Amino acid sequence: MTTFVESAKQLQVPAEVQDLLFREARTANSFSSEPVTDEQVRAIYDLVKWAPTSMNTQPLRALVLRSDEARERLLPHLMEGNRAKTESAPLTVILAADVDFHENIPQVFPHNPGVKDMFSDESGRVEFSKLNSLLQVGYFIIGVRAAGLAAGPMTGFDAEGVDKEFFADSNWRSLVVVNVGKPGENPWFDRLPRLDFEQVVETL
Repeated sequence: MTTFVESAKQLQVPAEVQDLLFREARTANSFSSEPVTDEQVRAIYDLVKWAPTSMNTQPLRALVLRSDEARERLLPHLMEGNRAKTESAPLTVILAADVDFHENIPQVFPHNPGVKDMFSDESGRVEFSKLNSLLQVGYFIIGVRAAGLAAGPMTGFDAEGVDKEFFADSNWRSLVVVNVGKPGENPWFDRLPRLDFEQVVETL
């Protein structure tokens, strides 16, 4: 069986970076009052924007909730178990898929702007935007960790209610709500086991 040290040596980044982004990173359930700055949010995005998406479409959108008023609008749409942790977070981000992502194709896929015409049917854009946005969501969580912050991603919410509350005038569709900040008091549940390589990976 491959040891931790052997596995770590196969990777290009130092072991401490591996730990920061993966092994020691945890989903926070409480947060300190230390603020998350606009500069940190921008730095996170400047990493996340390099995530791969089909035809470079980049459909992920982010609504940053910083004010108490904005948070109060969100709380009724969360499962009860997610409300207290959201109230304690200095920053909450609603990550959404933009169903009208195709409007940006001439900018992000300039060598073939006519690809935009492939997405004239909105129903086809919905699933495409969701799948590619979820690729970017994973990168967003890693970006938060790279900033030395903890992420608390949640899917336990009324997506239709959130969309009506925040995105009624756009074609954004909420996917994941992420609390962001420095961990607070007793922020972690016990670390749960992960599946072994042999349980997950098959080679043909």
